[in-house]
Amino acid sequence: MAPSSPAEAVRAVTGYAAVTSVQVAVDDVHVRYRTPSTDAAANAEVPRPVRVLNRVIGRQPTVLNRALAGISLVARSGEAVGVVGLNGSGKSTLLRIIAGLERPARGTVLARTTPVLLGVNAAMLPELTGQQNVRLGCLAMGMTPEQVSASYKEIVELSGLGPAIHQPMKTYSSGMGARLKFAIAAAANPQILLIDEALATGDAAFRERSEERMSQLRENAGCTFLVSHAAKTIEETCTRAIWLHKGRLVMDGGAYDVAQKYRWWAWNVAKGETEKAAGLLEDAFGEGHDTAVRVTDLYDPSAPPRHARRD
Repeated sequence: MAPSSPAEAVRAVTGYAAVTSVQVAVDDVHVRYRTPSTDAAANAEVPRPVRVLNRVIGRQPTVLNRALAGISLVARSGEAVGVVGLNGSGKSTLLRIIAGLERPARGTVLARTTPVLLGVNAAMLPELTGQQNVRLGCLAMGMTPEQVSASYKEIVELSGLGPAIHQPMKTYSSGMGARLKFAIAAAANPQILLIDEALATGDAAFRERSEERMSQLRENAGCTFLVSHAAKTIEETCTRAIWLHKGRLVMDGGAYDVAQKYRWWAWNVAKGETEKAAGLLEDAFGEGHDTAVRVTDLYDPSAPPRHARRD
């Protein structure tokens, strides 16, 4: 089934929430892709004619990677959803799927408005100054010149760049660039804001300002998704958290509870306590619950899909 256009297209039922509060619905999404591999076992599984062809043309065998495997969730107005998991667990892929930048192999994604993915929606040119990029990024997100002028001071204050705002972005550190991108994205007051690791790049003052801005977005009936390797950031910033592991949804619940369980599991993994970690992961899967998403109505069912292929 193909997803709707982003404009006022969400009508999802989960059994316990009013559909009017739903901002994002992800229904049984699967993402998989093939990557080259030098693994001998992977090569052995390739049919012999293909192996011969690979040798002739100098192509490596490929393996199938399942970036997301049957992810379902619903995000509502006023929620800040943290996404935790080790590298390669599917966190960034999930955000890109919600933003419409990748196509799932299977599943449906519905969004009430166009999601803003931090660092992608805000166009940035390294040769231009931060000030010029503020204007460019805001205009790219649909703000009028008058709105840009009215928001400029707030954007600079939130970024914390000070006089560096007048310097070319190619002179910025990665943290400075991320802070400016966050400030620009937040200025558009998006109902759905997707943030990938940006809040880990600033000092304590920036984190406090960014958390306050996220709270304001939620108060305006918006929702945010925040990907972070720092579970403590999720605890302090989010109202809810989901834990991904190898493309699967382990837990979906209160931010503090999920983050604490993830931190304890990750600590055991880092210490080499493999049996202990395996038991904790199994327990976490057992405590989780499946989210049933049922699309009951679409305002414009004939609208072209945003990013998923039609079956």
